[in-house]
Amino acid sequence: MNQEIERRRTFAIISHPDAGKTTLTEKLLLFGGQIQVAGAVKSNKIRKSATSDWMEIEKQRGISVTTSVMEFEYQGYKVNILDTPGHQDFAEDTFRTLTAVDSAIIVVDSAKGVEAQTRKLMSVCRMRRTPVIIFVNKMDREGRDPFDLLDELEQELQIGVRPLSWPINQGMRFKGVYNIYEQRLNLFTPDKQKVTEKVEVDINSADLDERVGERDAAKLREDLELVEGVYPAFSVEKYLEGEVAPVFFGSALNNFGVQELLDCFVQIAPCPRPTQAEERVVRPDEPKFTGFIFKITANIDPNHRSCIAFCKVCSGKFVRNAPYQHQRLGKTVRFSSPTQFMAQRKETIDEAWPGDIVGLPDNGIFKIGDTLTEGESLHFRGLPSFSPEMFKYIENADPMKTKQLEKGISQLMDEGVAQLFVNQFNGRKLIGTVGQLQFEVIQYRLENEYGAKCRWEPVSLYKACWVECEPGYEDELEHFKKRKYQYMARDRDGRDVFLADSGYVLTMAQQDFKHLKFHFSSEF
Repeated sequence: MNQEIERRRTFAIISHPDAGKTTLTEKLLLFGGQIQVAGAVKSNKIRKSATSDWMEIEKQRGISVTTSVMEFEYQGYKVNILDTPGHQDFAEDTFRTLTAVDSAIIVVDSAKGVEAQTRKLMSVCRMRRTPVIIFVNKMDREGRDPFDLLDELEQELQIGVRPLSWPINQGMRFKGVYNIYEQRLNLFTPDKQKVTEKVEVDINSADLDERVGERDAAKLREDLELVEGVYPAFSVEKYLEGEVAPVFFGSALNNFGVQELLDCFVQIAPCPRPTQAEERVVRPDEPKFTGFIFKITANIDPNHRSCIAFCKVCSGKFVRNAPYQHQRLGKTVRFSSPTQFMAQRKETIDEAWPGDIVGLPDNGIFKIGDTLTEGESLHFRGLPSFSPEMFKYIENADPMKTKQLEKGISQLMDEGVAQLFVNQFNGRKLIGTVGQLQFEVIQYRLENEYGAKCRWEPVSLYKACWVECEPGYEDELEHFKKRKYQYMARDRDGRDVFLADSGYVLTMAQQDFKHLKFHFSSEF
């Protein structure tokens, strides 16, 4: 068992939109032998979309809107990648994914440096002490000075950095990268499909001058001296504690520097770590199976209206057809066809180990955050819903398709795409999201996957807050609900939600009703 645990590497790839996450995922799969040709996201000549973006809307826009799960074998290790959406409107999906991984790779664009979304995601990694590796992408385009970039990474992401490879020039004059970790030179030849040549070179020999030219060779020697002088030697312990991030340079599009990243990653990245449950800490090497659901996706296969719940195995061994306890419902469930993924292609499996992500067919029994065990009462936590920032009423645009619309809304809300509130006053359905793009995605998916048409009606609200009262003050809560009955709604779990239409109204309510608590996240 321990062998199986030690060879697992489960990580997420995170970044700001357009930094090159999906392209990097593709190239990693190329090395893992899972795909033969990587579909460069940008190039329209290759009519094959990126493997991890399989939904129609993703292919049209060239962005990822849901987290995809992929896995491959590499040098005896089993690697599980979770490619996350970069676009901030889908940040919630990414936050949830970060609860299911042991480490992360952050992709940074060499010209733009650290962007807003990267900061946000890094703060979640810091909160959870997740070790990170940074990949500086797009070195074959004109970008910023590597030293300036490293300073910015340190300041903005509040983490120590240590370069493990160093670029030789950049943009048009980009010659390659010197791999500090393995002490060898990798020369750059732009090729999207194949892998570049590697040469063992003594840094102080004339051989280096011949290969990259005298000027660049002198600059490289100077830079490396400076690197060794400024940055302390690389410590794997500090990386695992989340204090130092190793940095690699390269170009994912041209397949450069990616293998170095992967080679180093499988050696140093953590294997599955203990998981904190409400009751106790669960260790991966425990004999009994435990796991939690961190994501639900509807319609992976357009021919079958099915939902898949993604379960992260935390301890023990998951076995097909074995009876497991569903903690929230308190009933025993069995799974006859659990699957593992290569984006859309999936295979049925017989067993899975800690660190693996298993797809379980879901017929409406799962919610995000559900725990499965072999009988012990455990609850894994850390999957909050945040208070939405944008609200619209959803209306049925085709009365003949009411049933389809209901089903579509219900499944998409299970996925955690957005939140649904039902207004108690008029019974209208209100959808809350963190960004405008989500409304477009919901509308598109309802039409294309469920055959239902909807229209949106704007509503001006400031915040939706969950309301609860202190013990013994139930009357006060009732009085509040009567006074504000036009602004009261319920979420999917039937909890009271107050829809405040301005900041002033919310402050007044907090002052007038002292014994009520107003929460901005669903975990309280």
